[in-house]
Amino acid sequence: MIRFLLVYGILFAAIPMLANAQKTAALAPPSRLYADIADLATTAPITAQLRIRKATKISGPAAVGVLLTHQRYLIEADVTALIRSNGALPLRVKYLFDAPRDSAGKLPKIVKTDVLVFATTVANRPNELQLIAPDAQFAAVAGDVLRVRAILADAAHADAPPRVTGIGNAFHVAGTLDGEGETQIFLTTSDGRPMSFTVIRNPGQFPAWSVSSGELVDSQTANPARDTFLWYRLACFVPRLLPRAAVEGLSPEDSQIVADDYSTVLTGLGQCPRARSRRP
Repeated sequence: MIRFLLVYGILFAAIPMLANAQKTAALAPPSRLYADIADLATTAPITAQLRIRKATKISGPAAVGVLLTHQRYLIEADVTALIRSNGALPLRVKYLFDAPRDSAGKLPKIVKTDVLVFATTVANRPNELQLIAPDAQFAAVAGDVLRVRAILADAAHADAPPRVTGIGNAFHVAGTLDGEGETQIFLTTSDGRPMSFTVIRNPGQFPAWSVSSGELVDSQTANPARDTFLWYRLACFVPRLLPRAAVEGLSPEDSQIVADDYSTVLTGLGQCPRARSRRP
């Protein structure tokens, strides 16, 4: 059995492969979108890097439901790096994988390839895994490996931003000058921790927005950079429309200002591009 030091549920394997991956990261940048990787990494109980040793084609009743453009395999692979888990894994694991054919109908090379998998364990079968989605295995490109590790490290911090589940209430307070004011928009989160947007308006200037987490509102907090964990939690989960319930009780004028300020925040965050069809 492989046992690693557990820190906030993240397992880091100190092996030469990681050092090599770090050296070659510049030559192999991430090939997957940040949100696609984060969706998988934050959902899967197990994230591991494997080297496939054997791939047996599966047909008949065991392959029911497989798309015509795919081939189901029983994969046997060595665990080369256990990146996240709540326990140990054996040196070799088995799991099913539906491999997509290319445009010419050919299957990809599988054996002796290094892959990243996002999986869960199978009850009473310690050496078997189950992928959390049909596409929860992909090539272990150095940039993707480092990105997965960074995402899971960020998610493991005690003060990591929670997942946004919606918009709570919002209000606007006008300033003493014409065109001056402050809008606060409160978010609802998966664990109940407070998060909010603050938008400051000053005459003759574009509205400036910031995000706060915790009880104290800090209008000086820098906007989250794209492809960071805070950006992911916000850009990929906040509603694209401000719900009417958030501005109930406000005057029509203040409601419009809040809606405009929310649009300013969404513009600042930008879109959350995803290539995967499945969502968390």
